[in-house]
Amino acid sequence: MTHNPIKGLQVIGVRYRQSTPAIEDERALDAYLSSGVYASAEIPFEYEEPVFPEARRSPDEPTNLGLLAGKIAEITSRARQEGKAILMTGGDCNHMTGVLGGLQDAHGADARIGLVWFDAHGDFNTSKTTLSGMLGGMPVAVAAGLTYPQWRIGAHIAAPLPTDRILMVDVRNLDEAEERLIRVTSVTIAAPAPGFPGEDLAVSVDRLAKQCDLLYLHIDADILDARYTPTHGTRELHGPSLEQVEVAVETVMATGKVAAFALVSVYYQGEGKEIMLDAAIQLLRSGLHSWEQHGMA
Repeated sequence: MTHNPIKGLQVIGVRYRQSTPAIEDERALDAYLSSGVYASAEIPFEYEEPVFPEARRSPDEPTNLGLLAGKIAEITSRARQEGKAILMTGGDCNHMTGVLGGLQDAHGADARIGLVWFDAHGDFNTSKTTLSGMLGGMPVAVAAGLTYPQWRIGAHIAAPLPTDRILMVDVRNLDEAEERLIRVTSVTIAAPAPGFPGEDLAVSVDRLAKQCDLLYLHIDADILDARYTPTHGTRELHGPSLEQVEVAVETVMATGKVAAFALVSVYYQGEGKEIMLDAAIQLLRSGLHSWEQHGMA
């Protein structure tokens, strides 16, 4: 697949927590729009927010997550067919399934899509391994076809993502059963920066890029050390600095194969919210500039 200059950007703003409309905490969407960060790389962009089909709401939340992800997939697919890059903001990690589904809709279920997962957590639990029952700890396992098929199918992921196309970066806090499950798959865990546990990031990214046609770079803000994320619901100590994560993002963008990029779970509410917003805007700005420089798949 040819690596092309980015001529257009589709921004997908997710104003939901799981499938519930965000009211008091809109995950910084309004702040991003007023900051001008989307235009900072001078790429023409369009902005759209998916709307959950309330008439179809189910008592089963995984089904609801699939319905919302399906709306994200529709926007993603349409934009990719128009030759645009995809940027998802707002929302949380559950919504990544919609981006993957939309990429499959646009490029085919057999497209060689790789997922680069920047997160303090693996989100690789299943309904059988989870300790908390938290659905936010499961979306990567859903995408891989290991749990909640109604969610995966609703998200338009027709072909489960092979685990050898999943690269996890950091994941410094894994549940015991979740880690065992990761270790028996072909998932790779890479270090976000020198001195952290995991395989060398440049080596891992190069290997993944060679076996894939396009990449989806997904970032949960909690990959950052807790000093940058004081309002995050799952903030974790002992993480990389903002500068280290920016360098890691550049490593992925330099492949020229990134078709979709997401930054989610930015909690813009409570004491310290401006610290978190500033870090998020800087990640978006530097990521967009790097993406513009290296192009997309």
